[in-house]
Amino acid sequence: MKTFLITFSFLCVTIICNAQDLNARVQIVSPKIQSTNKKVFQTLETAMKEFLNSRKWSADIILPKESIDCNFILNITSWDGSSTFGGELQVQSSRPVFNTSYSTTLLNINDKDISFTYTEGQPIEFSDQNFQNNLSSILAFYAYIIVGLDYDSFSKYGGNPYFTAAQTLVTNAQSASFVGWKAFDGSTNRYWLIENLTNKIYQPLRGFIYDYHRNGLDVMADNRTKALKAIIDNLPVLAQLDRQRQGAMFPLIFFTSKSDELVSILTKADPQDKIKAMNLLSQIDPSNGLKYKTLQKN
Repeated sequence: MKTFLITFSFLCVTIICNAQDLNARVQIVSPKIQSTNKKVFQTLETAMKEFLNSRKWSADIILPKESIDCNFILNITSWDGSSTFGGELQVQSSRPVFNTSYSTTLLNINDKDISFTYTEGQPIEFSDQNFQNNLSSILAFYAYIIVGLDYDSFSKYGGNPYFTAAQTLVTNAQSASFVGWKAFDGSTNRYWLIENLTNKIYQPLRGFIYDYHRNGLDVMADNRTKALKAIIDNLPVLAQLDRQRQGAMFPLIFFTSKSDELVSILTKADPQDKIKAMNLLSQIDPSNGLKYKTLQKN
């Protein structure tokens, strides 16, 4: 019996230690590719899924029920018929809200600068210490971003070590010829995303993400009035960011993920608070202004 208990305990520890940080669903689509033999796409999809789900991305032991739900949709728009691919990658992640069946979006981004080489059947090689190939670096980059945002939503600035890890990947990729890693590749790419996330200018937005989720959404089921107040009281933080730097990537990603949810939540606020929120959000995030104007009607 003692031997059995020791063996059982060892198995439990092994299962916990090997529990995946990400619950990543991967899908490859290729509507623009005319080839009838797309078996390599299926192999690539499986390799990407194994890469994301089998690696340890966080420093903590993650229980299976705590794995972070995320989606990676790779739209392949070019392929040389052999090992060179190009396309776009849609990445989404979410986390559950306490005492509800609702999951809230933390990341929703479309990376339009994806190019890489992959030979069918080969493992996806990766190292945190140096740039090995573009596919693994991109996947690892977004894995760290996903984990970092998740930690930020549960603990103020809890994502710091994961954003630092993502920053290292960007630094390692500076000598590579692939697009999306450098400041001059555009204003909305991997370089600028991690620059914003690690820039002290945007710490208030990261603090808002914590207050919004922990003191707002997570409290909503038990005390809606208290939760709404916490969210509304913190909205002016977003206005301060807008005045500091217009059109930056991190705020853009935040509103892409949260604009619909903000409208849904704020429709439950008092009329005067809805009007204040509408005016503030329309000024900060004019691209979603029509959504915010519905607060005036509700």
